[in-house]
Amino acid sequence: MLYFKKTPGWLKKLFPQATWNFDDTEKKIFLTFDDGPIPELTPWVLDTLKEFDARATFFYVGNNIKKHPELFKRASDEGHSIGNHTFNHLKGWRTSHEDYMANIALCEAAIVECGGGGPAGLFRPPYGQLTFSLAKKISANYRIIMWDYLTGDFDQSLSPEKCHVETIMGTKSGSIVIYHENVKAEARIKYSLPKFLDHFSSLGYQFCAIE
Repeated sequence: MLYFKKTPGWLKKLFPQATWNFDDTEKKIFLTFDDGPIPELTPWVLDTLKEFDARATFFYVGNNIKKHPELFKRASDEGHSIGNHTFNHLKGWRTSHEDYMANIALCEAAIVECGGGGPAGLFRPPYGQLTFSLAKKISANYRIIMWDYLTGDFDQSLSPEKCHVETIMGTKSGSIVIYHENVKAEARIKYSLPKFLDHFSSLGYQFCAIE
């Protein structure tokens, strides 16, 4: 499985309209979680964040919001930010712009219907797949949030221990870090996330939601 854990600078420059990280002068880390909400992991993630008084940003799939509105509401009620991750977790390189934008709108409708208030305002493309023209369309209505460090928790060939150590080493002030709320990630996220929060909390870092 080929993917970048630490996003290279040249890739960030290809999509300057996207946010890849934040200012590194303050001891803040921006945890993000993709693909939920799901009953197998979301309650555990929320409980773990609460233990460390941490705020995060959840990029939710609209279909999962419709299936589990109570989990969506809990994340929102506990002070976390909610972002749009399309309704069906679409691949941007294989979907027409018209269908992709319509799928974003379906996810937005689910967010509003399930108590998310106004528009999410934040968007992350599933698999990180964007084209230049698609990014232009999306950024007219959303702040596109990418990432500085990808944990690789979805990679079942990666041991939980290695996933954790590399995530610690790859994270710095201002980093946007991705974990995943899906069953493939369960062993690695359950091993890494509490240790990650404990490590950086002991160093005086804050865990902030993206507004």
